[in-house]
Amino acid sequence: MRISKALVALALTVLLVGSVVGVAAAQQEPTAGGTIIVDEGEIVTGDLQATGGTVIISGIVDGDVEFAAGTVLITETGRVTGSLDGVAGSVNIEGAVDGDVNIAAGALFVRSGAIVGGDLEAGAGSAVIDGAVAGDATVGAEELTVGPNARIAGALEYDAETATIDDSATVAGGATRVTDLEMTGPSIFGVPANFGQVDAPVIPQWVFSGYWLLVNLVLGAIVVLVAPEFARRVTGLGTKKAVRSGGAGLLVIIGVPLVLLILLLTIVGIPLSLAGGVGFLVVLWVASIYGALVLGTWLLSLGDYANRWAALALGLLIVAILDFVPFVGGILEFLVLLVGLGAFALALRGESGDETGGMGTPGEGPEEGAPMT
Repeated sequence: MRISKALVALALTVLLVGSVVGVAAAQQEPTAGGTIIVDEGEIVTGDLQATGGTVIISGIVDGDVEFAAGTVLITETGRVTGSLDGVAGSVNIEGAVDGDVNIAAGALFVRSGAIVGGDLEAGAGSAVIDGAVAGDATVGAEELTVGPNARIAGALEYDAETATIDDSATVAGGATRVTDLEMTGPSIFGVPANFGQVDAPVIPQWVFSGYWLLVNLVLGAIVVLVAPEFARRVTGLGTKKAVRSGGAGLLVIIGVPLVLLILLLTIVGIPLSLAGGVGFLVVLWVASIYGALVLGTWLLSLGDYANRWAALALGLLIVAILDFVPFVGGILEFLVLLVGLGAFALALRGESGDETGGMGTPGEGPEEGAPMT
């Protein structure tokens, strides 16, 4: 299921960008707006490149359609004479696409009465095929449903956790479940996204974990060196007020995305939402470093020892090891992040716990590298 999950991740990423940009280019004439519509009876000559919250095609596009959008709908009266290519939160095909369909989406619907004149290739969280496909169909999905009205002239290859093929459906070339399905992935405005299998050496997970550990160690050193007093405050809050810090982190991790989503719904707030989303990702990364520092500091305090560098290294090492522990490791990593994020937020508000946080300050507490008393 690696392919379908990668495609869905790409779809969700571009969904954010599509919601922010809200621009379409048809015949090299850009049209601004969160919704791009080709009305019934309207004919667009040439390729259509659409980026927006919603793309609705009820008329005819005499060419290819490429998109990055939240929702794409080709109605019963809509027709694309070329191919349909792109990423979206959901794609709903009720009309006709004369060429190939190659998409990544959270959800795909090929409705009864829909016609795909070429091959269908899709990576989706949920995929429903209940129309006609003149070529082959290749689908990677969490859930695949082939409805009673489906007519696939070629073969159906799929990789899905759950798959339902109605007895009334027609698959002329047969249906085959394929593990590690090879897929090309959609082209995003001329840039191909290849998610197929690559004949290359398999790099062990520990290599990536080790590299990420080194990167985090460098970032952690920068964080501590640039703002040592703030790091002490965050560590103090995390170790002495862990429950409060974790609660604050939970509020932040829920509240900030909600605020960014609300901003997305307003024209004025769209740029702020984009900038805020990028900034929040950076904050989460830094907060994860603080969380590891808090964890390491607390563990060293159990042995009456205080050293910020040892605490940083120990905390990050434990977090890296948790990557190899199924389920429980993920939960513990999330808790470490919540405590670090909450302590970071509380420190920004001016709160403090035990400001030494087990790290030591001049004239207060033990010196670094020395046993605590």
